[in-house]
Amino acid sequence: MGTKQGPRTPRQKYGEELRLRRIAAGLTQEALSEMVVCSPTLISHYEAGRRLPSPDDAQRIDRALGTDGFFGRWLEDLDPYFAHYFGLVAEWEQLATEIRHYGSSLIPGLLQTKAYARAVFQAYSPNYCSEELDELVVSRTRRSLILDKPSTPVTWMLLDESALRRRVGGPQVMAEQLHKVADLAESGRVRLHVLTLASGAHALLEGMLYLLSFADAAPLAYVEGVHNGRLLDDPAVVDACHTSYTLALSDAAPREESVALVRSIAEEHEHAHHRAQHR
Repeated sequence: MGTKQGPRTPRQKYGEELRLRRIAAGLTQEALSEMVVCSPTLISHYEAGRRLPSPDDAQRIDRALGTDGFFGRWLEDLDPYFAHYFGLVAEWEQLATEIRHYGSSLIPGLLQTKAYARAVFQAYSPNYCSEELDELVVSRTRRSLILDKPSTPVTWMLLDESALRRRVGGPQVMAEQLHKVADLAESGRVRLHVLTLASGAHALLEGMLYLLSFADAAPLAYVEGVHNGRLLDDPAVVDACHTSYTLALSDAAPREESVALVRSIAEEHEHAHHRAQHR
C-alpha cells in the first residue's frame, strides 16, 4: 500500500530507512539477501513495512550495511509479537480518529482482559510456554491504552451474542471480561451494540471487520481469518465495508438494551462459576 493512502507507521519508516541505506551502500535486494542469508522477497517485505526482521536478521543487516547496530536497536522499539499481517493495523489504530469493530466469535483485542487474551493465545498454540504467552498478552493489552484517552479515537464495538456466550477461559474469566465491556460502554468511552442470535442473518455474518478512519488520510478496513489477515485500502472496497457495518448495526439491539444483555450474560457466567465451585 502506498504511503499517500495512509499515515506512515513506525515499521514503514523502518523499512524505508532500510531501503535508503541499502541503495546508499550500492546493494540490490538480491545482494543484501545473500549477505543476510534470506530470500530477496523477505527483504522486499522488510522494506515495504509488511514484515519485521528477527533480531538475528537485524544484526546481519547492520553488518552488511555497516550501520553499527542501528537497525537492531530500532527493532527493539517495534513490537515483533503481532502476527506479520496485523502489525501495520496495530500501528495504524494508534493514529486513528475513529474505530469501528465487529467481533463475531471473539471479544475484540482492544477490549480483552489479560486472562481472556491468555486463554485465546493458549488455544491458538499447539505447543506453548508461559513466557511466550506472557509476551503475547502484554502486546495485546498494550493496545488498549488508546482507550485511556478521554475521547479519541471514537470507538464503536458491535459484538455478536455468540462472542458473549462462548466461555473462553471458563465462566469466571468470561464474567470478568463482559463486566469490563459493560463498564466501558456505561462510561461512554465505547459505543456498544449487540447483534443478538434472534436477529438472524446480517451483513457481517461471514466474519470479523475492523474499520479505521483518520483525520488526514483515507480510511482503511481489515478482515481476518485463520492465520491470515488482509488490510484493504481500495476506496470502493472500504466504502462497501462501511456499508456492511452500517447495515449490521441497524439490525443490532439498542445501546442500553445491549449493555443490559452483556451484564445479564456476565451474571450467567458468574452463576455457572459458583455452581462449579459447590459441586
